[in-house]
Amino acid sequence: MTRRAALRLGLSGAALMAVSHPALAQLQITVSGGNFTPMPIAVPDFASGDASFGAEVAQVVRNNLTGSGLFRLVDPAGYPQRVGSPNQTPDFPSWRTTGADAVVMGEVNRAGQIQSSLRLWDTTAGAQVTGKSYGTDANSWRRIAHMASDAIYTGLTGETGYFDSRVVFVAESGPKANRVKRLAIMDQDGANVRYLTDGSLPAITPRLSPNGQMVAYMVLDGPNSSGIYILNLATGQTQSLGRFGQMSFAPRFSPDGRRLAFSVTQGAATNVYALDLAGGQPIGLTTGAAIDTSPSYSPDGQRLVFESDRGGRPQIYAMSAAGGGAERISFGNGSYSTPVWSPKGDLIAFTRQSGGQFSIGVMAPDGSGERILATSYHAEGPTWAPNGRVIMFFRDPGGNEGPQLYSIDVWGRNERRIATEGFASDPAWGPLLS
Repeated sequence: MTRRAALRLGLSGAALMAVSHPALAQLQITVSGGNFTPMPIAVPDFASGDASFGAEVAQVVRNNLTGSGLFRLVDPAGYPQRVGSPNQTPDFPSWRTTGADAVVMGEVNRAGQIQSSLRLWDTTAGAQVTGKSYGTDANSWRRIAHMASDAIYTGLTGETGYFDSRVVFVAESGPKANRVKRLAIMDQDGANVRYLTDGSLPAITPRLSPNGQMVAYMVLDGPNSSGIYILNLATGQTQSLGRFGQMSFAPRFSPDGRRLAFSVTQGAATNVYALDLAGGQPIGLTTGAAIDTSPSYSPDGQRLVFESDRGGRPQIYAMSAAGGGAERISFGNGSYSTPVWSPKGDLIAFTRQSGGQFSIGVMAPDGSGERILATSYHAEGPTWAPNGRVIMFFRDPGGNEGPQLYSIDVWGRNERRIATEGFASDPAWGPLLS
């Protein structure tokens, strides 16, 4: 890791004001591989008319930053001040004695809406890295902490943050032989879980739309029957897209949200189709007797990757989003499945099965540079954080236990369990809310 570099700024999201001094501040994390030391950072409690609220917001920020693996929290017990204020310049010599390279000074108050501001400081240079002010409604106080975390992350990495985002997943409960599977949605850190379906019919493979407002998913309504539905998160209303063939499954939105790619089984063959959500009939993108499934669009919407056993065992193929000839891109040992294109377009995540083990990995869009990130008895279903630098997946240890969610970064570092109320599988990470 190189820690001193030209500062790159450019924050997106719900921030209403941004002030920075790139000529003065030079503190930045540059991550180019798996071996680097997390940056020591100090986050005092946020100043607030309600001290406990300021402490709560600061703690979520601390958890987000340390959870990213890029930052190491300096022990608050050694801080020269317990509560920070963005309206005062820090006593830099005092903060340098704590070992902190960066210090966050924030303020948050509830007055109808929640309003907050922060300043991020380079303690060595004695200069401001970035300053932000933003607000959200009173029922979404954790969003303030997530937006603050994104501002800090961006100021110190030059990358877009990912904390102010949500994940939809399959919440599983009950005995293994008769699991109830409901759709649920939560903050990216596992908080604020909300159930979306009642579990009367198994709902699986949920996928969020690019604007984060819709969920496409598959419902199993018989031993050999399934349909694809779309759920509106704001209204709770569901819409059936209809039945196509014996089974319809593995839906995925196009980057503009106007189309849905999915698989249809007819007889012994399964092919990839695309449906214009404004109306019309599905258009076949693959043909033949193979099993083609798990389509995923490139960020520009021009290409699709998918899984196919046309060569004898499941491998990853790429083709035009309009269909046509497909090119195999996976060539390692074992079988490949569940390809997902990164939001940045630079990588494709996948599941690989070999030698009785499952692995989560990434490769370039042409199949080069394959890198395995995590391996276990059963690991599956990768999904990308909106900044394309963290992957979430699920792992099932077998036996009487059930699946749980995990995250790991693209360098294979910082694997973490994402706590959920029960068993959880099939995560799908949505876009930034801000």
